[in-house]
Amino acid sequence: MIKKSLKKAGCLSLLFAGSLATTLPSLAQEIGPELSKRVLAAPQGGLIELPGVLTEKFQQVGYRKVVLPGPQYLISDDPEYIRVPEAIALREAVDPGTVRLYVYNVNGVKEPAKIETRIAAVIKNTGKTDMRLRMLKYSSQKPTTNYFLAGKQGLADFFAATPQTSVRIVKPGKSITIDPAHEKFVVKYDELVHGFYEFVIDQPGEISILQTDTKTPVTTAAERIKNILPSKGNNAGRGVFGVSNYRVEVQDTLDTKDGIKQIIVADGNKDPWVLGTEGTSGRTATLAGNYGVMYQVEMKWKSTDGRGLALVTWNSRADNGQWCGGMANTMIVSKGKFKEGIIQLPADKLVTRKSPEAILVQVFPPAANGAEQTIKFTYSPPGASCLPTPLVFIPVDMK
Repeated sequence: MIKKSLKKAGCLSLLFAGSLATTLPSLAQEIGPELSKRVLAAPQGGLIELPGVLTEKFQQVGYRKVVLPGPQYLISDDPEYIRVPEAIALREAVDPGTVRLYVYNVNGVKEPAKIETRIAAVIKNTGKTDMRLRMLKYSSQKPTTNYFLAGKQGLADFFAATPQTSVRIVKPGKSITIDPAHEKFVVKYDELVHGFYEFVIDQPGEISILQTDTKTPVTTAAERIKNILPSKGNNAGRGVFGVSNYRVEVQDTLDTKDGIKQIIVADGNKDPWVLGTEGTSGRTATLAGNYGVMYQVEMKWKSTDGRGLALVTWNSRADNGQWCGGMANTMIVSKGKFKEGIIQLPADKLVTRKSPEAILVQVFPPAANGAEQTIKFTYSPPGASCLPTPLVFIPVDMK
């Protein structure tokens, strides 16, 4: 059992596992006509009240994970709070090819006084010829103390991003800022710098995430800083990780006659944390939360009783301490009652709080002849939220 309680609301990895049996309602396998009407009346991404329904005890859907080809994956979240005015929070070598980078760092300087800084990601060309860098996905947010918004909007922008055609050149031995916007932003105390990128390079490189003063160019600071902060092991992690994409294959066909079912990923138990290497120490690194990993889920379902299937999610960890009071996410979901596409969860508010609140992701109507259908969605663990965030499939009366 993993139980990890972090002290600041800004933490990327707010992880809890174990039983909440003493505080959960009794297990409900069905919802009645009134709640079905409530689900069907809700807009996509809207909050709905499901009193007496939500529980972690729903039967879990069996699945297997297949590692998909994907980019080298780097994440910078340990240390998350950079407590000294100038330091490197991550430094890792990368090979030619595609790189995914998740930056999640906070200006934590408060001694002897709170100051403004810059936090940015820099890449150095360690090859012998010009490096060409082309951005494939770009998601960049302004420094903020609204961590839920950064995580939610960051995923939405990442999903919506399209490859850029422009190419940036980096001379051998030279560096550029990966996100030029972060080179300009001033970061106040307790503000989060959040960026989620995927890009391709054709030379070996070295990526550094650093904090420096507001006067010094970040590439200059990257050359002069010798202080690489140690990993503390109490956040999501840092390093280069071996898995960036999963395909989740549901093993059995869901049938509405069998009642409510759920899929749970990123719980550290049934779905273990991804492992990698922390370059500074050479030690094995753990990506606690699998943040930034993409889960491409495909499942079959049918309706032998004429009901539809509603997909909802909820904040199952709301009672696990003060930092778990909200949950916000973004997903891509296939067509149902609502069109296929990206949906922020919730769509009409920043976060969902606790049971009986749930978020309606999609409603899938039954086929006229009861034929088997396919549901597809892309999920990634939401930054700043406690995990896991269950994906619950509820049969609903469509009449």
